[in-house]
Amino acid sequence: MTAFSFQVQATDGAARRGRLVTAHGEIDTPAFMPVGTAATVKAMFPETVAATGAQIILANTYHLMLRPGAERIAQFGGVRKLMNWPGPLLTDSGGYQVMSLSKLRKMSEDGVTFQSHIDGSKHHLTPERSIQIQHQLDATITMAFDECTPFPAEEKEVAESMRMSMRWAKRSKQAYVQREGYGLFGIVQGGIHENLRAESAAALQGIGFSGYAIGGLAVGEGQDLMFATLDHTMPHMPTAAPRYLMGVGKPLDIVGAVVRGVDMFDCVLPTRSGRTAQAFTRFGTLNLRNAKHADDPRPLDESVDCPASRNYSRAYYHHLIRSDEILGIMLLSWHNVAFYQHMMKGLRAAIVAQNLTQFAAAFAADQARGHEDERDDTAA
Repeated sequence: MTAFSFQVQATDGAARRGRLVTAHGEIDTPAFMPVGTAATVKAMFPETVAATGAQIILANTYHLMLRPGAERIAQFGGVRKLMNWPGPLLTDSGGYQVMSLSKLRKMSEDGVTFQSHIDGSKHHLTPERSIQIQHQLDATITMAFDECTPFPAEEKEVAESMRMSMRWAKRSKQAYVQREGYGLFGIVQGGIHENLRAESAAALQGIGFSGYAIGGLAVGEGQDLMFATLDHTMPHMPTAAPRYLMGVGKPLDIVGAVVRGVDMFDCVLPTRSGRTAQAFTRFGTLNLRNAKHADDPRPLDESVDCPASRNYSRAYYHHLIRSDEILGIMLLSWHNVAFYQHMMKGLRAAIVAQNLTQFAAAFAADQARGHEDERDDTAA
């Protein structure tokens, strides 16, 4: 069997180019994980996701425990086999969704009791149960159960929440079943407070995890505050383990976080934007509903090595979207995931070439150039 390991192969400032080895395959970092919340990356075939260059995807404990159920998935050998995804899989512990989606949530030291947002059924999720479910899902990377502290919140509330998450992290580690090539990540909490982030990172390293995530960001604090929080959090993160910024994000958020030393990302934006007629491109975001695209013969982005990016005109995308054709959503989602993978490939190459600062500046300039040109002229 293959041991779970992480090696930093090159650095440029704080940024790292590395490789994560797992039981289900290798992951080149910095890496972006497409989100397959309910065992599907929405509007995409698993084979198409892999063709974009994605090496790992994310699924979610909360959604899958509610439907179709962890026990049923276990009968099929886990999420990877159920959905025909042969590569590595990371599962979110469900803590964030309990906070953001569930009804009548009651939290105690033991865990969280809540009602399903689907049918109102009552559930009790504890660190031990979350780890058990992720084991049944056959997650390559399991996440410790935590509370995602809402933003904004008073420092006292953030401190109490973080310390409970640290106690839950210890219970998560105790409940976790060690297997060759599999890993368990702890989650650093503490809001925007440097002292709490440092305390959380130290507590997790005292417990010992295969990797370390930064949680509780991209919850409304804005890019400047997120970057400031990363600036004072990253020095407390271990250098020999992968670092994962959860739920981030927009292209410029990812580039800025890579510069600060983050190795792994996930976000629903590529596919969610595909479902709302948005295309991420080298020169900013396009709204394909806009009438300006109705006669535009250009592809979305020729720099991206993907059929959806190169082989279809913006005029055709506009037609598909305005006609409510499913193909428009499928192609846009494919392109967006491919764009994100293209961006990550560029970041990895820039770190190796020691020109990440120039890459980041050029990327930001290109993005700004496109935004100035995109107008909201949806009337046809």
